[in-house]
Amino acid sequence: MRTSIATVSLSGSLTEKLTAASRAGFEGVEIFENDLLASPLPPREIRARCADLGLSVDLYQPVRDIEAVPADEFARNLRRARHKFALMRELGADTVLVCSSVSPAAIDDDGLAAEQLGHLATLAQDFGIRVAYEALAWGRHVSTYDHAWRIVEAAGHPALGTCLDSFHILSRGSDPKGIEDIPGEKIFFLQLADAPLLAMDVLQWSRHYRCFPGQGGFDVAGLVRHVLRTGYDGPLSLEVFNDVFRQAEAGPTAVDAHRSLLVLQEAVGVGELPPPVVPTGIAFAELVTPDAEPVSALLGALGFARTARHRSKPVDLWERGEARILLNTGPAVRRDGTGLAAIGLESPDPRAAARRAEALLAPVLPRRRAPEDVPLDAVAAPDGTELFFCATGRDPELPDWRADFAEVPYEPGPSAARIDHLALVQPWHQYDEATLFHRSVLGLRAQESVDVADPYGLLRSRAVTNADGSVRIALGVGAAPADDTLHAQHIALAVEDVVAAARAFRAAGGRLLPVPANYHDDLAARYEFADGELDTYRDLGILYDRDAGGVFRHCYTRTVGRVFFELVERDPGYRGYGAQNAPVRLAAQHAGR
Repeated sequence: MRTSIATVSLSGSLTEKLTAASRAGFEGVEIFENDLLASPLPPREIRARCADLGLSVDLYQPVRDIEAVPADEFARNLRRARHKFALMRELGADTVLVCSSVSPAAIDDDGLAAEQLGHLATLAQDFGIRVAYEALAWGRHVSTYDHAWRIVEAAGHPALGTCLDSFHILSRGSDPKGIEDIPGEKIFFLQLADAPLLAMDVLQWSRHYRCFPGQGGFDVAGLVRHVLRTGYDGPLSLEVFNDVFRQAEAGPTAVDAHRSLLVLQEAVGVGELPPPVVPTGIAFAELVTPDAEPVSALLGALGFARTARHRSKPVDLWERGEARILLNTGPAVRRDGTGLAAIGLESPDPRAAARRAEALLAPVLPRRRAPEDVPLDAVAAPDGTELFFCATGRDPELPDWRADFAEVPYEPGPSAARIDHLALVQPWHQYDEATLFHRSVLGLRAQESVDVADPYGLLRSRAVTNADGSVRIALGVGAAPADDTLHAQHIALAVEDVVAAARAFRAAGGRLLPVPANYHDDLAARYEFADGELDTYRDLGILYDRDAGGVFRHCYTRTVGRVFFELVERDPGYRGYGAQNAPVRLAAQHAGR
């Protein structure tokens, strides 16, 4: 289906918004009146600019407070509408959005509303324009889609139809099944938005918290299925009011928006995408650093051994059991200290995984490699993290990235470990985008979002996982972008015995994050422990959590650059990440800076 986006969904000038929409792959736009009024370009030039960019002007919006008013007021409204229709003809738009009135002057009279909308449609028809009447969820007298349709049906005018908006319908809890009773040819336009499920005034909810389909809690796909059963053949168009999107760069936001529609079309069965290829494990995590010494010391204390060196690049492979860390000291390393730059994902079909990622607008990364290097498919996540699709030693027909490394002499480390999860802190404006990306591109499942109190703000975190938990990525965003601690990433290592691992780390010269005594005093009040157990946790800074599935014990290293490690011992049934302990960890990291 054709895709469109309202200019109000993006930041910047009208020209910047149109360019971003075109580059992201949209075929049409809704031009919001305020964007037109603020543009220095006359309507004819905007029309030409859209044509040059391959965009149709699908809707002009909105005309407000026009129906069910006293006769003298309606006469003024028609004068205003005539001016707008003449403007739309220059703009090249053939459909206008008319919102149900919120004016105190509006009269609760469906017959009068139908009569006046019919007059408006007659005037519009003279200009070659259709009128799409939409029920605002906070409309004074008309606030539901079925009520708006009854008025349109009563008017019986060929140039008058309805506009359906997923937010206005789903935010009120209306049953969208009734949409199927509306003839498809009378649905002149379909606007789509998702939203988190919030208990708040619907107007404020709409104006500030809408998001793209798949990023909130509404069943947008279910609504679209009902619309398609009517025979509707217009565009799928996004109309999203969101404070974050209005401040973020228009280009990435438009890509995220278009990705959401591609995934939505796949969900409702009208789009063709390569099927998801869900990763089955973590092949490696790659750290980049301008100074290898402190990171090497940290890895050594954690029980990793340097096992191999890349044949053509300054990259070392460190291993402890199934946990693999690449340490990159090349010329393109970060200038802000050590950081987590790339993740290797075990994939049942690396090439197919890359094809899906590319189809969903993930940037394919060019690789600087020698002719003999193993070819690996890689894409960039929204935060810039590189994602490599790997087949580590699984199939001789598939390239194994380890073939690029030459083994070096090493002493085997202590007991085995594996990567339990990775935590990636997102730029403040890309949290929802990151969640949609990992769900749609990688096929991971999103867990509930969690708010975490920090001494200097509030953190949000949402984990995405595969079915068996062999891939867990916690996506977080902080309220204080300038704070390096909030922007630290971390790698969690699963060990058989966290007490033994913590003691070995400390004995090797590693520095564990100290935890306040008050925390362990509270543990004593909440749980019963074996003799001496809590004293051990207090000594090593071990944190503790328990749920219906089991127990989670964990502790943290000090931060190096922008990275720290977590040692975890997880009972098989425990599914969380110790979120209730995060405020304690954050406070300790702040205190230790």
